[in-house]
Amino acid sequence: MDVTKLAQEIIEGRRLGREDDLSGFVTCDLEELCRGADKIREAFLHDEADLCSIINARSGKCPEDCKYCAQSAHYKGVCKTYEFLPEATILEACLKNQEAGADRFSLVTAGRALTGEEFEKAVHVYETLHSKTHMGLCASMGFLSLEQLRRLRKAGVSNYHCNIETSRRYFPFICTTHSFEQKTEMLKRVKAAGLRLCSGVLLGMGETWEDRLDMALCLAELGADSIPINALMPIPGTPLEHQPQLKEEELLRTIAFFRYIDPTAHIRLAAGRLLYTNNGEKAFCSGASAAITGNMLTTTSKATALTDTELLTKLGRKLPRPAV
Repeated sequence: MDVTKLAQEIIEGRRLGREDDLSGFVTCDLEELCRGADKIREAFLHDEADLCSIINARSGKCPEDCKYCAQSAHYKGVCKTYEFLPEATILEACLKNQEAGADRFSLVTAGRALTGEEFEKAVHVYETLHSKTHMGLCASMGFLSLEQLRRLRKAGVSNYHCNIETSRRYFPFICTTHSFEQKTEMLKRVKAAGLRLCSGVLLGMGETWEDRLDMALCLAELGADSIPINALMPIPGTPLEHQPQLKEEELLRTIAFFRYIDPTAHIRLAAGRLLYTNNGEKAFCSGASAAITGNMLTTTSKATALTDTELLTKLGRKLPRPAV
């Protein structure tokens, strides 16, 4: 596979699909692949970057059995448990992240779906954030209905996040309480509601390279606008607690071929930033254009909105103000 030639073809309009032999991405020269991916990023996103900060607005007691997650009620992982946070707490966090340099702010809630009184609280929170900050607003609240998604959009939300996590083939080995098909139907509702789709993957759960290629193709087919690339940080008490951590080279290769397959999306560094040198400097030169910044839900990171802003500025990237 001539990845340099392929990068230019993608810039000129070619799109890769399931009819293409993509196996060369796994064996080609990594540095050449990363250079090509960065050229594709520059062609489609120019110097644009994007930093999304998050708050865990409801934690623990999730009925789903995702094997990687400390918030699942099925496992004994160490995880704080609390109901939906007060609006004042969320607004304060949003303003702090805005001041630190983040462009977006997302409420993330544990559970299959946010419903009832807590969903109404979330709608009111978003209305407040929309009126009192200039942050782009995102949501990650599980399996919502089309009507709920439209209400979030009306309240000021522009992006909705729901990861596919892994490939269709491997999904049943990771979660049994909902299906891959339920995930993809949810993602289609997001697009139908007029929201931008943020959907990504969690690498390092035992999947193959073929699974990773399938994930990239699936997200291209769904029209994902933002693709968080998470790397598993094994959590004690979960079924994947002894899973070996990925090497940076594996992550860089995956990020790079995601850029080839999903050339116009924001490919976003997410959980697992500790696995990268200098918080992901090489990754930002291998196709990545965005990040979830700050501490990740149930794992920690040295990356903050301030350090990410400094790194991206050093690389010549520009963060939009105000975010939209």
